[in-house]
Amino acid sequence: MKSNKPISVGGIRRLILPALLATAPAGFYPSSLAAAEMPAVRVENIRRAFHNGEHNAFTDLIRWRGRFWLAFRSSPDGHGVFASGSVIILSSDDAKSWRQVHRFSVTERDTRDPHFLIFGQKLFIYTGTAHVGKEGKRHTDWNAHLGYASWTDDGPTWAKPRALEGTYGHYIWRAAAHGGKAYLCARRWREHQPGADRSTMEAALLESEDGLHWRFRSLIQETLGNETALLFQPDGTLIAVSRGSPEHSFLGRTRPPYQEWTRENLPGYVGGPMLARWGDRLVVGGRRTTPQGSRTNLLWLVGTQLLPLAELPSGGDNSYPGFVELDDGRGLVSWYSTHEKEADGKPITAIYLAELTTRS
Repeated sequence: MKSNKPISVGGIRRLILPALLATAPAGFYPSSLAAAEMPAVRVENIRRAFHNGEHNAFTDLIRWRGRFWLAFRSSPDGHGVFASGSVIILSSDDAKSWRQVHRFSVTERDTRDPHFLIFGQKLFIYTGTAHVGKEGKRHTDWNAHLGYASWTDDGPTWAKPRALEGTYGHYIWRAAAHGGKAYLCARRWREHQPGADRSTMEAALLESEDGLHWRFRSLIQETLGNETALLFQPDGTLIAVSRGSPEHSFLGRTRPPYQEWTRENLPGYVGGPMLARWGDRLVVGGRRTTPQGSRTNLLWLVGTQLLPLAELPSGGDNSYPGFVELDDGRGLVSWYSTHEKEADGKPITAIYLAELTTRS
């Protein structure tokens, strides 16, 4: 039965303000108002998802065909650039018990930073690869960077890693899809002139119709190009959050045909950025510098404000989170960190998961 009971002002705010905040243009809402409307979040069920004695890092997380999929890079040689780096993919039906379904590497290349994309009824995993040569470590040639992909259309069976046409000289990162096309962030040195001055690095937006053949669409960042997370809004607007300088990160927005960008600064550094939708709100995740050191943080994105959401158990070498919204409205987050130690005191680099619950 339809109720004639009037809705209070507070009720109206609870109904419409979260959606307005998530899509607010720069400066539309004061940060104090935005912060007051953000719910408190509990971090629960924290667990170590994977540790094999190697350096395990750079996670991504997705839900596809009723299962959870977790990807990360693993190397016995550590964080640096090594041909021993490989991508591991785990799968689970409950996000608690995981099994390995795929692991791959690329000869003479450091295979790292895997990211998922659901596109064309397939689940893709994209990875940037640095050419390290036959010695298999340290030396890398930016001009020889190349993107690779593996994919599945059923879950158990994965294609061998394939080089992505149009990505040579680019270090690829996160991807997104909209309107029957896939889009990919790809860092490159301007005019393929590597040097110490990172201001000459660009972040390009590449476009594909099949997920394997890519072409240039536009520049997300014309200078200080870096790791960039992409997210499409329902109206087709593409939002990008990019790792920037120690003082700030970058927020970009573009609309079809995705050739012209608006660019603004976000307060503070976000390393290994993640951008996701949680209900009617937008969440950014990544490494932040705190008085206690580097920590993996989650933040609400409101206009050009990054508002505290949660700090995850982390320290030292850490960050690169992934996020999935659960059916009951909770969130599931992945990340890596070196804050735990073995019995002999040696730090481990492991993959972690936690659940997020809002308290309005």
